[in-house]
Amino acid sequence: MTPDNLAEIVRAAARSVFADRNLDLSLLPAAVTVERPRNPDHGDYASNLALQLAKRVGTAPRELAAALAARLGETDGISSVEIAGPGFLNIRLDSAAAGSLARTVVQTGRAYGHGTHLAGQRLNLEFVSANPTGPVHLGGTRWAAVGDALARILRATGAEVGTEYYFNDAGAQIDRFANSLLAAARGEPTPADGYGGAYIADIASVIVAKHPQVRELDDAAARELFRVEGVALMFDEIKSSLAGFGVHFDTYFNEKDLHDRGELDHALTRLGEQGRLYERAGATWLRSSDFGDDKDRVLRKSNGEWTYFAADCAYYLDKRERGFDKVVIMLGADHHGYIGRLRAMAACFGDDPDQTLEILIGQMVNLVREGTPVRMSKRAGTVVTLEDLVEAIGVDAARYALARYSSDSPIDIDVERWTRAKNDNPVFYVQYVAARTASVARNAADVGLHRGDPEAFRPGLLDHDKENELLKALGEFPGVVASAAELREPHRIARYLEELAGAYHRFYDKCRIMPLGDEEITDLHRARLWLNDATRTVIANGLDLLGVCAPERM
Repeated sequence: MTPDNLAEIVRAAARSVFADRNLDLSLLPAAVTVERPRNPDHGDYASNLALQLAKRVGTAPRELAAALAARLGETDGISSVEIAGPGFLNIRLDSAAAGSLARTVVQTGRAYGHGTHLAGQRLNLEFVSANPTGPVHLGGTRWAAVGDALARILRATGAEVGTEYYFNDAGAQIDRFANSLLAAARGEPTPADGYGGAYIADIASVIVAKHPQVRELDDAAARELFRVEGVALMFDEIKSSLAGFGVHFDTYFNEKDLHDRGELDHALTRLGEQGRLYERAGATWLRSSDFGDDKDRVLRKSNGEWTYFAADCAYYLDKRERGFDKVVIMLGADHHGYIGRLRAMAACFGDDPDQTLEILIGQMVNLVREGTPVRMSKRAGTVVTLEDLVEAIGVDAARYALARYSSDSPIDIDVERWTRAKNDNPVFYVQYVAARTASVARNAADVGLHRGDPEAFRPGLLDHDKENELLKALGEFPGVVASAAELREPHRIARYLEELAGAYHRFYDKCRIMPLGDEEITDLHRARLWLNDATRTVIANGLDLLGVCAPERM
């Protein structure tokens, strides 16, 4: 029995009690939740439904709880229901009902933990979107890990998700990039506002080798060649780096296309139709302060040039016109000031930003080696990059480490911790359980121990305290996934997996799965093998949501 099954049973019991007492059925909540008590002595699950409903129906909480307890006590699989405090229901399952979850998990397989909580939502999730002027730095790498995990989690809960990388190939930073490449090709110092690092010289050399005539071009023509070729090479490298990190996007959207297709003019027209524009000193302004922005924003300058914010407006509108219900944008630590203006922008288009726009801010990441932060990349010169992190600790550890913490908290990634094969390394701790459960399954097959016919499975034999603890942990997985999706917090999956790994280790230490020597294989061995394989399923499913592998051997 899963927590969701039990929650449905509790709601059905409440519906029956309401019908018997001629109470208003419309007062029942659409969904009921049950939770694991902190103290195992208080039962397997607890519900505060009686406390929620008593005042609405004019009944004392304990009286309503007693009626619910009586009805639940008649349900197969529930061994007892106790009333605690002002009206809490403490529910205990019989061992057969609890143990049957192992079979459910194994038979559900890769789909276990998936649900429909967000079904019907169509979300556009934009993350990383690093400018094509250098390698992906640690901040962008964090969003690569968190964003990709979030997309997986949202899809697992029924949402339709389009992942997107905004390729900023227009503007002053691209001009500075081209100037830096030109200077490198000519052996000149990096411009004061330019980009440094060995990668600039590398790209410049590739372009010169491909286009030797560039040495004969005037400054303007050479700069344009370096701009076009350099951006293409840099973005190819960015995409290759992300692919090696296990991150792929449904859409790579070029800012230049907004200009070339006239989408900025289209956005201006739409904002004008909403009455949100005015002219001042020859420039076109947006009345964003009407919706909480700290000031109005210029969209087109008096010289006819578009502002960055105009492109933001056009890009948002493009996403909405592609049919996305909500635009989710993941921004770096220095972008808090964008929240107010982007929400105001959505409102200027006539949208409710609470419904159509969501902005997530990620905090800084440091790579730490021997207690000292690593400040510079061997290749990029000024920043630590995705490749630096992967070289230091590997892809799996990097993805897990970056997704393990709430995005609004800074991270120090300690190289020594994340590379050692010890239990204080969280990714090793979890992956070790993945490997151990696979090893148990292999060893079981070698001695002729198989789960057998699902109908012959005897879940009631799983009555040891550590078996019950592990079963409860397995039952929580769907709810954890749903919460991680709803709250946009992939770190909940990682922390859950570590708790599950601990529960499995305690089960493994106390409950022998394999027969010893010539010992006869019994139904208890088979039941525990079901539980072992259920754990492997959930560990693998959870790691997959984080984009981390579940090894069969370590």
